[in-house]
Amino acid sequence: MEWSTLSKEDFLNGQVLLFDKPLGWSSFHVVNSAKWALRKKFDLKKIKVGHAGTLDPLATGLLVVCTGKFTKSIPGIQDQRKEYTGTITLGATTPSYDLETEVDQRFPTDHLTKDQIIHATESFTGRIYQKPPVFSAIKKDGKRLYEYARKGKEVEVNAREIEIYEFEITSLEMPEVHFRVVCSKGTYIRSLAHDFGQKLNTGAHLSALRRTKIGSFSVDNAITPEAFKTLIFPQ
Repeated sequence: MEWSTLSKEDFLNGQVLLFDKPLGWSSFHVVNSAKWALRKKFDLKKIKVGHAGTLDPLATGLLVVCTGKFTKSIPGIQDQRKEYTGTITLGATTPSYDLETEVDQRFPTDHLTKDQIIHATESFTGRIYQKPPVFSAIKKDGKRLYEYARKGKEVEVNAREIEIYEFEITSLEMPEVHFRVVCSKGTYIRSLAHDFGQKLNTGAHLSALRRTKIGSFSVDNAITPEAFKTLIFPQ
């Protein structure tokens, strides 16, 4: 789409913007970047801009951002199934289940075969109960779980029902397991990586993650925040 041809009213009435979130950016950072560009372009004091589903700073990929009246559609977009690709590293765990924290324990992987690793995915398809990571933004007693975790406080996390529609191993380069997963709202891929390691009697953590789809929206049609600014302010 030629964003440079859209008017102020177009964005206020509502647009769906597909961003490819860069590594290291927070979802909030992407939203703020888009909001800044739109406010500057159209000399606006304010415009509603929000995203449909947080991506961790260490993840890349599709972030659906809605403007103006379309922000009302965010809950419906969030409810749609999501597709991710990524890498699980076997043989080591981290407190955050990803690379946000350092490795705290190491485990042997010599006992594992390719068939074992591939067949282990079958235990995680369908409706399952999953415990969110303690390093997450879920609230308990008025505080985010990561607030407890960063202070070293133990807190009981309740398992939640989710659904994993597809979970496949796309390639294997031990100790790295490359995968693709299609899942429901509320699924933590970090927890899936952690639990996958336990299923294989070893440790595991998520070492790379990319969101590729949300419903019918695809990262193939997304642009980076910097590219969006260039399109909004053409030379």
